[in-house]
Amino acid sequence: MGKIVRKSLPLELSVGLLLLIFSLSFLLSGQIFAEHNEGKNLYVGMLLVSIAVIIMVIVLWEELLFPVKVKPEQGEVVFRNHRTKLKIQVLIYFTIPVIFAFIYFNYEVNHIRFIIWTAIGTILPVAAKLISGIKNYNDFLKLTETVIEYKNNEKVGSFEVKQVQHITLIKDERNVLHKLQLSLANSNSVIIDLDEMELDAFCDTIDQYITIHYKSLIK
Repeated sequence: MGKIVRKSLPLELSVGLLLLIFSLSFLLSGQIFAEHNEGKNLYVGMLLVSIAVIIMVIVLWEELLFPVKVKPEQGEVVFRNHRTKLKIQVLIYFTIPVIFAFIYFNYEVNHIRFIIWTAIGTILPVAAKLISGIKNYNDFLKLTETVIEYKNNEKVGSFEVKQVQHITLIKDERNVLHKLQLSLANSNSVIIDLDEMELDAFCDTIDQYITIHYKSLIK
């Protein structure tokens, strides 16, 4: 059984927020359509735009649907980007351009406003979430009683705890852990950039684990 380190929002709150966003999107989406749409049900088009906005929000706001868990196994714990979550995000994201393409080919639209809405709906999730998640798909940090191992894109390392002289917890201005510095017995120093590895949700848990299990090494 994994330990939840970031809960999803309560169902009632999630549904309420999504309904509010849906309602606002529905009211505002009418500006996308041109005046000449005789014989076409604009409410269907507005409904589709609102659905696209909801999908965008779900991709961007992970706390709505995706809790974050850590599952210790056989004396080790591995922190990595939630792969199932990323696959779901990518799959549902692709419905957004399909929706906007359907609207473009079936309705007369105000091109400037349509481009603005389409750009926000299709570019924002990619720029803010999906590219980073895909780039760091294989990244991880593994901590055991005897080994510290990590992968950050092309940066890879595995160190026996007995080779580590000191561990420095580097924190940001919010006092949140974002880097680990390992000072090794051979006088080398290695920095593990947690802030580059899609591990933001785990930072407090990593901090706690290191403080407990590597207490004598913390500098």
